[in-house]
Amino acid sequence: MSQSRGRPGAPEHQPDTFTFTKANLEEAERIMARYPQGRTASAVLPLLDLAQRQAGWVPVAAMDMVADMLAMPPIRVYEVATFYTMFNLEPVGRYLVQVCTTTPCMLRDSDSIVEACRNRLGIDFDETTPDGLFTLKEVECLGACVNAPMVQINDAYYEDLDAGSMVAVLDALARGETPQTGPQGGRHASEPQSGPRTLVGGD
Repeated sequence: MSQSRGRPGAPEHQPDTFTFTKANLEEAERIMARYPQGRTASAVLPLLDLAQRQAGWVPVAAMDMVADMLAMPPIRVYEVATFYTMFNLEPVGRYLVQVCTTTPCMLRDSDSIVEACRNRLGIDFDETTPDGLFTLKEVECLGACVNAPMVQINDAYYEDLDAGSMVAVLDALARGETPQTGPQGGRHASEPQSGPRTLVGGD
Protein backbone atom coordinates (compact mmCIF):
# COMPACT_ATOMS: atom_id res chain seq x y z
CA MET A 1 0.00 0.00 0.00
CA SER A 2 1.48 3.34 -0.98
CA GLN A 3 1.48 6.27 1.41
CA SER A 4 1.12 9.99 0.80
CA ARG A 5 1.47 12.69 3.47
CA GLY A 6 0.67 10.13 6.17
CA ARG A 7 -2.68 9.32 4.55
CA PRO A 8 -3.58 5.85 3.21
CA GLY A 9 -4.15 5.02 -0.43
CA ALA A 10 -2.52 5.66 -3.79
CA PRO A 11 -2.83 9.40 -4.54
CA GLU A 12 -3.52 8.92 -8.25
CA HIS A 13 -6.76 7.11 -7.39
CA GLN A 14 -8.03 9.53 -4.79
CA PRO A 15 -11.08 11.73 -5.45
CA ASP A 16 -10.99 15.22 -3.95
CA THR A 17 -14.34 14.85 -2.20
CA PHE A 18 -16.82 12.20 -1.08
CA THR A 19 -20.45 12.63 -0.05
CA PHE A 20 -23.00 10.05 0.95
CA THR A 21 -26.06 9.75 -1.24
CA LYS A 22 -29.28 10.95 0.37
CA ALA A 23 -30.33 7.37 1.16
CA ASN A 24 -26.91 6.47 2.60
CA LEU A 25 -26.77 9.66 4.66
CA GLU A 26 -30.12 8.74 6.19
CA GLU A 27 -28.81 5.23 6.86
CA ALA A 28 -25.63 6.68 8.43
CA GLU A 29 -27.75 8.82 10.74
CA ARG A 30 -29.81 5.77 11.75
CA ILE A 31 -26.59 3.89 12.51
CA MET A 32 -25.17 6.76 14.59
CA ALA A 33 -28.42 7.00 16.57
CA ARG A 34 -27.89 3.48 17.91
CA TYR A 35 -25.02 4.65 20.09
CA PRO A 36 -25.24 6.73 23.29
CA GLN A 37 -24.13 10.33 23.34
CA GLY A 38 -20.35 10.54 23.40
CA ARG A 39 -19.99 7.04 21.93
CA THR A 40 -20.80 7.71 18.28
CA ALA A 41 -17.19 6.85 17.35
CA SER A 42 -18.35 3.25 17.74
CA ALA A 43 -20.15 3.72 14.40
CA VAL A 44 -16.87 4.01 12.49
CA LEU A 45 -16.95 0.44 11.15
CA PRO A 46 -20.51 0.48 9.77
CA LEU A 47 -20.03 3.96 8.30
CA LEU A 48 -16.84 2.91 6.52
CA ASP A 49 -18.67 -0.17 5.25
CA LEU A 50 -21.49 2.06 4.00
CA ALA A 51 -18.98 4.28 2.19
CA GLN A 52 -17.36 1.23 0.60
CA ARG A 53 -20.68 -0.12 -0.59
CA GLN A 54 -21.40 3.23 -2.22
CA ALA A 55 -18.02 3.75 -3.88
CA GLY A 56 -16.79 0.18 -4.21
CA TRP A 57 -13.77 1.09 -2.07
CA VAL A 58 -12.86 3.56 0.70
CA PRO A 59 -11.11 6.70 -0.57
CA VAL A 60 -9.38 9.01 1.88
CA ALA A 61 -12.08 11.63 1.28
CA ALA A 62 -14.64 9.13 2.60
CA MET A 63 -12.52 8.49 5.70
CA ASP A 64 -12.27 12.23 6.27
CA MET A 65 -16.03 12.61 5.92
CA VAL A 66 -16.63 9.78 8.42
CA ALA A 67 -14.18 11.42 10.81
CA ASP A 68 -16.11 14.70 10.56
CA MET A 69 -19.46 12.98 11.10
CA LEU A 70 -18.20 11.15 14.19
CA ALA A 71 -16.08 14.01 15.56
CA MET A 72 -12.98 11.80 15.42
CA PRO A 73 -9.43 12.75 14.51
CA PRO A 74 -8.91 11.58 10.91
CA ILE A 75 -5.91 9.47 11.94
CA ARG A 76 -8.21 7.35 14.13
CA VAL A 77 -10.38 6.54 11.11
CA TYR A 78 -7.29 5.83 8.97
CA GLU A 79 -6.10 3.39 11.66
CA VAL A 80 -9.37 1.48 11.53
CA ALA A 81 -9.58 1.43 7.72
CA THR A 82 -5.99 0.22 7.31
CA PHE A 83 -6.28 -2.41 10.06
CA TYR A 84 -9.25 -4.35 8.70
CA THR A 85 -8.61 -6.16 5.42
CA MET A 86 -12.32 -5.98 4.58
CA PHE A 87 -11.78 -2.35 3.56
CA ASN A 88 -10.40 -1.76 0.07
CA LEU A 89 -8.13 1.27 0.03
CA GLU A 90 -7.79 1.31 -3.75
CA PRO A 91 -10.39 0.73 -6.48
CA VAL A 92 -11.35 -2.88 -7.14
CA GLY A 93 -13.27 -4.61 -9.90
CA ARG A 94 -17.00 -5.08 -10.00
CA TYR A 95 -16.46 -8.58 -8.62
CA LEU A 96 -13.95 -8.92 -5.77
CA VAL A 97 -12.86 -12.56 -5.80
CA GLN A 98 -11.38 -13.47 -2.41
CA VAL A 99 -9.80 -16.92 -2.39
CA CYS A 100 -9.25 -18.55 0.99
CA THR A 101 -5.91 -20.41 1.19
CA THR A 102 -5.86 -21.08 4.94
CA THR A 103 -5.20 -24.66 6.14
CA PRO A 104 -8.66 -26.30 5.73
CA CYS A 105 -9.06 -24.89 2.21
CA MET A 106 -5.44 -25.70 1.38
CA LEU A 107 -5.97 -29.31 2.46
CA ARG A 108 -8.98 -29.45 0.14
CA ASP A 109 -6.85 -28.21 -2.79
CA SER A 110 -7.36 -24.47 -2.77
CA ASP A 111 -4.24 -24.36 -4.97
CA SER A 112 -6.36 -25.61 -7.87
CA ILE A 113 -8.89 -22.83 -7.20
CA VAL A 114 -6.14 -20.22 -7.24
CA GLU A 115 -4.78 -21.54 -10.53
CA ALA A 116 -8.27 -21.70 -12.06
CA CYS A 117 -8.80 -18.04 -11.19
CA ARG A 118 -5.40 -17.01 -12.50
CA ASN A 119 -5.85 -18.89 -15.75
CA ARG A 120 -9.44 -17.79 -16.38
CA LEU A 121 -8.93 -14.14 -15.43
CA GLY A 122 -5.35 -13.68 -16.62
CA ILE A 123 -4.36 -11.87 -13.42
CA ASP A 124 -2.62 -12.63 -10.12
CA PHE A 125 -3.44 -11.67 -6.55
CA ASP A 126 -3.98 -7.94 -5.98
CA GLU A 127 -4.58 -7.32 -9.68
CA THR A 128 -7.68 -6.31 -11.63
CA THR A 129 -8.69 -7.42 -15.11
CA PRO A 130 -8.27 -4.74 -17.82
CA ASP A 131 -12.06 -4.49 -18.23
CA GLY A 132 -12.43 -3.65 -14.52
CA LEU A 133 -14.69 -6.65 -13.95
CA PHE A 134 -12.66 -8.83 -11.57
CA THR A 135 -10.12 -8.23 -8.79
CA LEU A 136 -8.36 -11.27 -7.30
CA LYS A 137 -7.22 -11.42 -3.68
CA GLU A 138 -5.82 -14.06 -1.33
CA VAL A 139 -7.46 -14.02 2.10
CA GLU A 140 -7.35 -15.74 5.45
CA CYS A 141 -10.10 -17.97 6.82
CA LEU A 142 -13.62 -16.87 5.88
CA GLY A 143 -15.33 -19.24 8.30
CA ALA A 144 -16.75 -21.81 5.89
CA CYS A 145 -14.12 -24.48 6.58
CA VAL A 146 -16.57 -27.40 6.54
CA ASN A 147 -17.35 -26.56 2.90
CA ALA A 148 -13.76 -26.01 1.81
CA PRO A 149 -12.42 -25.00 -0.61
CA MET A 150 -14.37 -21.78 -0.97
CA VAL A 151 -14.21 -18.22 -2.20
CA GLN A 152 -16.10 -15.05 -1.32
CA ILE A 153 -17.17 -12.90 -4.28
CA ASN A 154 -18.53 -9.57 -3.05
CA ASP A 155 -20.99 -10.67 -0.34
CA ALA A 156 -21.59 -14.19 -1.67
CA TYR A 157 -19.93 -17.48 -0.66
CA TYR A 158 -19.19 -20.23 -3.19
CA GLU A 159 -18.21 -23.51 -1.55
CA ASP A 160 -17.21 -27.12 -2.28
CA LEU A 161 -15.36 -25.81 -5.32
CA ASP A 162 -13.10 -27.53 -7.79
CA ALA A 163 -11.32 -25.99 -10.77
CA GLY A 164 -14.27 -26.62 -13.09
CA SER A 165 -16.95 -25.18 -10.84
CA MET A 166 -14.75 -22.18 -10.05
CA VAL A 167 -14.43 -21.37 -13.75
CA ALA A 168 -18.17 -21.88 -14.21
CA VAL A 169 -18.89 -19.30 -11.48
CA LEU A 170 -16.51 -16.79 -13.05
CA ASP A 171 -17.95 -17.37 -16.52
CA ALA A 172 -21.50 -16.84 -15.25
CA LEU A 173 -20.53 -13.56 -13.60
CA ALA A 174 -18.74 -12.43 -16.76
CA ARG A 175 -21.98 -13.06 -18.69
CA GLY A 176 -23.89 -10.89 -16.24
CA GLU A 177 -25.62 -13.85 -14.60
CA THR A 178 -26.00 -14.58 -10.88
CA PRO A 179 -24.62 -18.06 -10.17
CA GLN A 180 -26.10 -20.12 -7.37
CA THR A 181 -24.31 -19.43 -4.11
CA GLY A 182 -23.27 -21.91 -1.44
CA PRO A 183 -22.05 -25.46 -2.10
CA GLN A 184 -21.31 -26.17 -5.75
CA GLY A 185 -21.16 -29.96 -5.38
CA GLY A 186 -24.83 -30.71 -4.88
CA ARG A 187 -25.11 -30.99 -1.12
CA HIS A 188 -27.41 -28.80 0.98
CA ALA A 189 -25.69 -26.31 3.31
CA SER A 190 -23.11 -28.17 5.45
CA GLU A 191 -24.78 -31.57 5.61
CA PRO A 192 -22.43 -34.57 5.27
CA GLN A 193 -21.61 -35.36 1.65
CA SER A 194 -22.33 -39.04 2.42
CA GLY A 195 -25.84 -38.24 3.62
CA PRO A 196 -27.49 -37.86 7.04
CA ARG A 197 -25.84 -39.65 9.95
CA THR A 198 -28.53 -39.05 12.61
CA LEU A 199 -29.42 -42.12 14.66
CA VAL A 200 -33.06 -43.11 14.52
CA GLY A 201 -35.01 -45.34 16.88
CA GLY A 202 -35.61 -48.97 15.97
CA ASP A 203 -38.69 -51.10 16.42
